[in-house]
Amino acid sequence: MNAHILRVFSERSFLFLWIGEVFTQISTNLFYFFLIIIVYQLTRSNTAVSGVVLSFTVPAIFFGTIAGAYVDRWDKKKVLIITNIFRALLLVLLAFSLHNVGLIYLISFLFAIFVQFFIPAESPMLPLVVRKEWLMHANALFGLAIFGSVLVAYVLSGPILIFFQPFKTVLLIAAMLFAGALFIMFIKPVYSTRPVRTKKKVKQQNIFIDMKQALSLMKHTRTITHSLFLLSLSQILILILATIAPGYAAQILDIPVVQFPLIFVTPAALGMVIGSVVLINVFHSHPKQRIITIGIFLSGIAMLLLPFGSKVASREIVHSINVYLPHALKITILHIMVVLAFLLGVANSLVFIPANTRLQEHTSEEIRGKIYGLLNTFIGILSLVPIILVGGLSDLIGVSSVIIGIGISLIVLGFVNMSMK
Repeated sequence: MNAHILRVFSERSFLFLWIGEVFTQISTNLFYFFLIIIVYQLTRSNTAVSGVVLSFTVPAIFFGTIAGAYVDRWDKKKVLIITNIFRALLLVLLAFSLHNVGLIYLISFLFAIFVQFFIPAESPMLPLVVRKEWLMHANALFGLAIFGSVLVAYVLSGPILIFFQPFKTVLLIAAMLFAGALFIMFIKPVYSTRPVRTKKKVKQQNIFIDMKQALSLMKHTRTITHSLFLLSLSQILILILATIAPGYAAQILDIPVVQFPLIFVTPAALGMVIGSVVLINVFHSHPKQRIITIGIFLSGIAMLLLPFGSKVASREIVHSINVYLPHALKITILHIMVVLAFLLGVANSLVFIPANTRLQEHTSEEIRGKIYGLLNTFIGILSLVPIILVGGLSDLIGVSSVIIGIGISLIVLGFVNMSMK
């Protein structure tokens, strides 16, 4: 990374936000993947895993928009701290309920409700702690924190579950959320432009009027609508992959579920990190629309190839190459999956960072939380049907067929996005 980008860390509040984000994201991703593995091991059902993913996403439908409206009225720093603390307390309760699937769903649901308040306060903090000309770089570095945290979380998730008891694992995740809250306490939003409002004025405002204004802005601003859709797509694809991950590991890779993070999720997260670095240093001056289109096409191609790793590995040319390779380097289906997972991670970063930056550039401090609240709602609504169908269809027609369908859909979307200006 060049010196100009590293200069963003000279903004001390951004640095504290960035470190707090690392702790929060590692703990949150550890928690989600932990629940997916635990529920699959308890039930051996992709449909049951869909229930876990739904418990993450359904709260966004009911609380996302209204949470964003309230967050715009509150101190975003305090929202970040309080939501982290309450989520940590929920995990302490979960530690004593790990064999009760119904209670796992309930705690996951409550955890996700607090997430609905955390997200509209998180990304909207960036323009408050970073000067405008550094916003694109800050988003890329923030993306590095998010994606790098995913990498660390999924690298650790397998070993933690193998070498430590679930009880201690959950308490460790809770401690990391507390640590995230601690770093966030040092943030000072030095670039805030919001005028001071009296309590009387705040009380006179109607929360539903605030939500209506956000919807109106989204409706009449194509860039905001498009960015919200793309960010929703980025998150939904991750949720769908999380839903089919156990079945994919068992049916296609033929490996234990606890090894899946190392084989697939780790290179995908690494791809997100590398994609962010490349975007910062090479493509930061390129049109955001073109970068996003490349990301969508790359996602579609990688998804289409995922189910065919075994066929590629069995090709005669691959066998010929393997003759000259050491045993440890012989090309197998797992190597092919690692490469494709890495490409999926790169593609996701090419969609997430430009779309997130455009959304922040076209919204003001007074309405940004509402817009991100709407984003949570859209993710919940748009992912509801796909996640339900993906879990059920994976059990009925197989994981491979579902993945191929997703790949084709992404390529079609790439052509649609390419035609937009």
